[in-house]
Amino acid sequence: MRFEVIPALDVSGGRLVRISRSGPVPLESFGGDPLTAAGSFVQAGARRLHVVDVDLALTGVARALAVVRAVAGLGVPVQASGGVGSAPQVRALLEAGASWVVLGSGPLGSRRATEDLLGDFGPDLLVGIEADGAAIRPRGGGASVPLLEAVAWLEELDVPGYVFTQVGRVGGLGGPDLGGIRELASRTARPVIAAGGIRGLDDLRAVAAIGGSVRGAILGRALYEGLDLRAVLSALDGPP
Repeated sequence: MRFEVIPALDVSGGRLVRISRSGPVPLESFGGDPLTAAGSFVQAGARRLHVVDVDLALTGVARALAVVRAVAGLGVPVQASGGVGSAPQVRALLEAGASWVVLGSGPLGSRRATEDLLGDFGPDLLVGIEADGAAIRPRGGGASVPLLEAVAWLEELDVPGYVFTQVGRVGGLGGPDLGGIRELASRTARPVIAAGGIRGLDDLRAVAAIGGSVRGAILGRALYEGLDLRAVLSALDGPP
């Protein structure tokens, strides 16, 4: 199966932002317009887009539903996220046009809550693993849980796939957590999408080389600081 590169659009107040340790930072790329960025990524060859409702993650209130709807109208599948933790939030994003919703790590503190959400939404729901070393530490708040223990019981459920994010690397361009990605991939046959710290082609090739259940990677800040998505996709399709 072809390794997939998934451009990310982090949105707050209807504008593109970058996540930093001090909070969202407005982006000037693409005039700050998420739909303009999304259209450019689709023209470059992206086959899926990752939309993060930063306001939902920070406040619990979804404010990017119109953005999800507009991006979905471009004709490529949208993967929506942003600290999603309840059935109404999942339903709202799906109704706005998302093909998949990424469940935030907050609900992983309760196996029952996670099981109920997976039962309700089935293949439309991916499970977010927000990793901080050996723990899952939800960025939107909630108790941390041991990562490997959570993965062990998640593997007993009908999880359609995982989005693995090393939270300390998000927006930092410090390189991906190859060890953490490899560890998760060794424990599941379900598709794994990696995120956090990816700088460009070499990092994408390193993630893809893990193989197994690793099916793709989310590319964020680098795309807004000059990385040519079309060239990256062309290089990944060609010889190493």
